[in-house]
Amino acid sequence: MVEAKGPTLFTIPAHRAFSDALAAGLIRQFGGDDLGLARGLVLLPNNRAKRALTDAFVRASAGGLLLPRMVALGDPALDEAVGAALDPADDPVPVPPAVAPLQRRMMLARLVSEERARAGQAIDAAEAVRLAGELARTLDQLLVEEIAPRRLREIELSEAMSAHWQRALDLFAVVLDRWPAELQRIGRIDAAERRGVLLQRLAERWDRTPPAGFVCAAGITDSAPAVARLLRCVADSPRGMVVLADLATAMDEIEWQPLGPHAPDPVTGLTRRSIETHPQFHLKLLLERMSVNRGEVRQWRDGSDHDATVARGKAVANALASAEFTAKWTTLGPEQRRLGGIAAAELATPGEEAQAIALALREVAETPGRTGALITPDRSLARRVAAHCARWGIAIDDSAGRPLSILPSGTLLTALAEAATQRFAPLALLTLLKHPLVRFGDARRDWLDGVRALDRVLRGPRPAAGLAGIDLHLRTARRGEAAAWWPEARALLEPIERVFDGGARPIAELLGALREAAQALCGDALWAGPAGRAAAELLREAEDHAAHGPAVIDPASLGPLLKTLMDEVAVRPPQGGHPRLAIYGLIEARLQTADVMILGGLNEGTWPGLPAPDPWLAPRIRIELGLPGLDRGVGMAAHDLAQALGAPAALMTRARRGGTQPAIASRFWLRLQALAGDRFERATALEGWARALDDPGEHLPAAKPMPEPPAERRPKAIAVTDVDRLKADPYAFYAKRILGLTQLDPVDADPSAAWRGTAVHDILERWAREDACALDKLHDRARARFDGVHPMQRALWRPRLMEAIDWIVAQMGRNIDAGRTVLAVEQSGEIAIAGVTLTGKFDRIDRLPDGALAVIDYKTGKPPSPAAVREGFSLQLGLLGLIAERGGYAGIAGKARGFEYWSLSKKGDAFGYVTSPVDAEGKGDKVVPEDFTTLAARHFSDAVADWLTGARAFEAKLHPDYAPYAEYDQLMRRDEWYGRE
Repeated sequence: MVEAKGPTLFTIPAHRAFSDALAAGLIRQFGGDDLGLARGLVLLPNNRAKRALTDAFVRASAGGLLLPRMVALGDPALDEAVGAALDPADDPVPVPPAVAPLQRRMMLARLVSEERARAGQAIDAAEAVRLAGELARTLDQLLVEEIAPRRLREIELSEAMSAHWQRALDLFAVVLDRWPAELQRIGRIDAAERRGVLLQRLAERWDRTPPAGFVCAAGITDSAPAVARLLRCVADSPRGMVVLADLATAMDEIEWQPLGPHAPDPVTGLTRRSIETHPQFHLKLLLERMSVNRGEVRQWRDGSDHDATVARGKAVANALASAEFTAKWTTLGPEQRRLGGIAAAELATPGEEAQAIALALREVAETPGRTGALITPDRSLARRVAAHCARWGIAIDDSAGRPLSILPSGTLLTALAEAATQRFAPLALLTLLKHPLVRFGDARRDWLDGVRALDRVLRGPRPAAGLAGIDLHLRTARRGEAAAWWPEARALLEPIERVFDGGARPIAELLGALREAAQALCGDALWAGPAGRAAAELLREAEDHAAHGPAVIDPASLGPLLKTLMDEVAVRPPQGGHPRLAIYGLIEARLQTADVMILGGLNEGTWPGLPAPDPWLAPRIRIELGLPGLDRGVGMAAHDLAQALGAPAALMTRARRGGTQPAIASRFWLRLQALAGDRFERATALEGWARALDDPGEHLPAAKPMPEPPAERRPKAIAVTDVDRLKADPYAFYAKRILGLTQLDPVDADPSAAWRGTAVHDILERWAREDACALDKLHDRARARFDGVHPMQRALWRPRLMEAIDWIVAQMGRNIDAGRTVLAVEQSGEIAIAGVTLTGKFDRIDRLPDGALAVIDYKTGKPPSPAAVREGFSLQLGLLGLIAERGGYAGIAGKARGFEYWSLSKKGDAFGYVTSPVDAEGKGDKVVPEDFTTLAARHFSDAVADWLTGARAFEAKLHPDYAPYAEYDQLMRRDEWYGRE
């Protein structure tokens, strides 16, 4: 190699495969000597780039090859990676070790909590940890950009600065003032500061004593001052070179200069804003800090078999031009607009987009020797694609990994913390007990049998809080299977309940209780695999460093705090996926190569993503300090897009809808589409295949069901409460009585009308049987019914019930004064009629002064209307009176003349009123009392003749106006046929 007199800088354009071109060039220059490459050092941006370059060397070498040492500048263990060259043992002033990331997070969270509390704005620990993470990122940016914290004091704030930003800035400044003392106390420094010091010392060392072998800094886009100085040192070294990725050496100077950064105007003192959203801005900034002119950068001469065309690279660069220069598109010729080799697929939904991408990857996999990769910042889309490919037996590694918070080990810890925080509310408790890691192994089958039994018991309104509330509920429910199993689960949960119910505690104590309970529930299965090891490591570090955080926290904060931390832990799968397919995030995709690059999720807000707000520094303050703008990531995303479009074949995809709302196409998509015009190639075949996979061809809605079971399967006994269901919705009766299907109440449900009715009937039945209808005992009986009820439910519903109870006591007192007596309550009976057995249980029957019977039904809601009775529905009181008249109830005889609904609902300003479906004079379209039981018998006999002793089909929703039941609507597929008959 001929030594250059000036800095040695190269660029590899986007249409060339960076890693392959770099490997080919290094082999050409240094591969002639057997140890020529081995003596060299290649500086790369990250560990994924090291793997990509290693693969490129393997592809480029014809046989065995000794590779150069590769070092990732983004590696936390940077000093260990470079060895003595970076941190020599004889250094008179050793660099202090870096503070551990989680230790730093806890310390900052404590400072934030203390300063917020001092300002009268106390926050919980979870919010403090979240804000500490944002604070750490902002602090790192200050350190990386080598901006002294004292600059904050020198900023002249305008009067227009909002009070919010003023408070945030004040708090930020106070924390920064206290932070150096905190670090000095533990003998540590920030990792970003340590990295800068190490890079500075390395540059100084190489300035004095250049390395013996070659040094190549390749693909580095970090424009930090320390990195820029090191790169300049490398470029100036006799055997050093810097290779940039896709520097626009051909861009007109009139477009290049406005990118920035700009010096302040000498007259006004104002600084023109840089165009940080441009894909070349970060490279221009890097060159500025290296004190290098763009004209000194030469083009790398080597290429590879994975390169695209030069014309496509120029077209992509034109499409990503600054907004003020896009007018030139109208002057470009057809060849300068052609995006040959790039296709675009626009799908309806994210699911359809994932389907299309999976099909494209499958096509690559079925082509021998071809490679393909999906690049997307949307991890949800990446998971969908991997799942689709798994259906075909294609395993693809997502190098960006998945957050620990959504993996089984993470969700178990979150579920356990939430269950303990919510005092084992049914939904949280069952979520925990049903978790796939709980009782993992041979014992899980028996465990799940017990959990299912408990699930059935806990359906309905929430019981009282805590494990004691579950105990009381199980005793009240009298469910033997669940009650027999529950002590096993209770013993595992009791230790964590004692800790979490004790008020504010140290974080370490809460984490210890959480860890022990998780171990008891899951055993070693919780800590197995990559996710388990990541969870174990996170808990270990959190417990080790908890003492540096807030002194005590509310146990309710532990779940959100853990989720915040787990969201930031990426669990990457072990290697072993498909050898020719990959899924990358934007950072992992840099310097990667594939025959087919698929760019997924090209919607605004995804690629590019929305700039993350800085809760500490206002945008104007960031500009004043010289920090990167919040939208600089847009420029980096644009550069990543240009690099990915340099593959031999590229496919861009987007979905027109994102979740529940329309999605806006990415600005990059729209620019490419506008530039190419009618030459914007659509992957119509792929779009069609993705739709065809889920297209049934034709939609055949189900017909209204009308089952006709044989006579021997039709019930020969029916309860009075089922008669309306039989007549109005015969199919619902069929599903309930013949198929034996009953709907379960939801877990942790609000008290329904049915539940309230059951509770009222239970109170009145116990009052009658155990207290002999003593009016002075009804209040006590009603209060006792709420002993095992959740306090919230008791507070909301008991006052209403007690007012209704007061009304019942008063009404019964008036009845007694009028000569009425209570004959019986809650008694069952039956009679034979029309060839079947009619059964019924009344709430109460009174003897009227004239000797006739009065049938009373308690209602917690609105009683039936007279019109329903006239139509032959709501005949329950009449049928109960019929059974009584025909001797169906033991000890009761007489003619039924009174039929009353005692409603406990509100009417006017009071709770409770009496209404009747009959009237002595037939007023209000009501039935005459003497005819009510006859009318009920006739309608009942007609229904029995049709469906129970006859052969009529059980038609769904025969009379929908009187069929409010919805529990069987899904079974009958109601929405497919209702309204189409």
